[in-house]
Order: sequence, then structure tokens, then C-alpha cells
Amino acid sequence: MSPPVAVVTDSTAYLPPEEVSRRGIVVVPLQMIVGGRPLDDMPRIEGASMGDMLRERGQVTTSMPAPRRFTDAYDEAAARGATGIVSIHLSAEMSGTVEAARAGAEHSPVPVDVVDSRSIAMGLGFPVLAAASAAATGATRAEVADAARRRMESVHSFFYVDTLEYLRRGGRIGAAETLLGSALMIKPILHISDGAIVPLEKVRTASRAIARLEDLAVEAAGTGPVEVAVQHLAARSRADTLAARLHRRIPALAKVIVVEVGPVIGAHVGPGMLGITVSAGEPLVSTDP
Repeated sequence: MSPPVAVVTDSTAYLPPEEVSRRGIVVVPLQMIVGGRPLDDMPRIEGASMGDMLRERGQVTTSMPAPRRFTDAYDEAAARGATGIVSIHLSAEMSGTVEAARAGAEHSPVPVDVVDSRSIAMGLGFPVLAAASAAATGATRAEVADAARRRMESVHSFFYVDTLEYLRRGGRIGAAETLLGSALMIKPILHISDGAIVPLEKVRTASRAIARLEDLAVEAAGTGPVEVAVQHLAARSRADTLAARLHRRIPALAKVIVVEVGPVIGAHVGPGMLGITVSAGEPLVSTDP
């Protein structure tokens, strides 16, 4: 039997599919546009990884879902027996997805609380899992939304990108800084602050950047119980190595998972991206991707 409150999110959470299925989470995909053709956001498209697609086909644009897709998702949840919905999405500083969800909620057959996670990837995914865990206990709509917001406060995300070019294409940095960064082999480390992806540090080599990323995650984890998600784009070996090192260095690590992001993030950061999200509190992930 489905819980009375359904949880809806968007594809940029990049949750392990087993978690989505087991918890009954409804996922609304964002889209990528390649050669004028829209494709739903997912780590692998027609047998090719996003990293391959970016290398072979060049620039890819992204698009938020239409409000109608959210209305359809809310209709689906209601048809499964939900009497209320909590809809949690990537930061409004990065996308209009939250506003599209709110517009779709106006036509929902049951009440909807729309939550701006102020994050993306597993910075969004962990609050979604917290909401789903609360919903599974029979919590009210307000309690489920509060569970997501509490988890948001305990989440820290850090990212490394292999090249500044994709950030330039997305308007995050200027062409002059891109050229300077390429000449000096600068590898930026980014984090999420006030709902936006912003520069944190600049490191001169990839190996130093990854080591610094690891240190930042260890510092954020502290000594309390935490879960960690290592996210990557076409960099599985690096991600696995980083996950193994975090296993050894974080004293109260409950679980670490490795997930590949899809085109909506990939189009803005490019192949080689590594990200770490640290989530403090009760463990939420029960499956391995």
C-alpha cells in the first residue's frame, strides 16, 4: 500500500534507480537538446554515455520540464492513492524547474507542497530520500516537507571540473578566464552556496584538486554519522578510487555510493567532473547503484 503522502522530484537528483523504485518516488525528467532533438535526462542515452556524447557532438543545451509534466506526475501519484504530495527540486538559482512544479501543482487533484532544495545532484537526492523515509512512516504532508528541509541543512556538496570550457559555454565564467585557466592548468573546485554553484578554490593540477576535494569532504563529515555520494561524469575509475579513500578517512561513514550524473549537469561541467556530497544524520541509502 502506498503512503498517503507521495514524494516527487526531478531527474537531476540522480538517485540510484533501486531507491526510486523501492520507495515509490516519482521522477520528472529535465531535458537535453541535441541537434534540435529533445531527450530526457538520464546518465546513459541510447547506449552512449553523456561523456561520449559531449566529446563527439559538441554543445548540448538543457531545458526544464513543462508544467504539464508535473501535473501528470501529480495525477499519477494521486491515482496510486496519495492524498498529498511533496515535490522537491533542484535550486531555483540554477533552473526554473521549481516554478514549473508550482505551476503544475495548480492543476493537481491533491494538495502539493513544492520545496526548493537549494542544491542539485545528491544535494537534492538526500533530502528527497529523507522525505520518502518520513512518508513511509505515515507522516503528514507538512512533516514530510520538514524532513526534506532538515536534511537540506546537513548537506554539503563540492565539485571538481576537468576543464573550464563547459562552464564558459554555460555563462558561468568569461572567455578570458577560460583561456587563463587553460594556460595555467587551473582546476577549479566549486561548491553550492545560497543555492548557486560558485567557485571555492583554484588548484594547479588535477591530482591536487582531487586530493583537496577529498580533504574538504573529510572536514565536512566531522566525527558524526554521515553518508557520502561520489558523483562523476565519465570518470568512474577516479570516482571509485575517491570513494575507497573516503571509506578509510571518514570515521563514522555509514555508506558511500558512486553515481554518474546525466546531461543536465554534464552539459555545464563536462566529462571528468567529480563531486562529493556529504549528508549528516540518520542513514538513508539502502541500495548500491
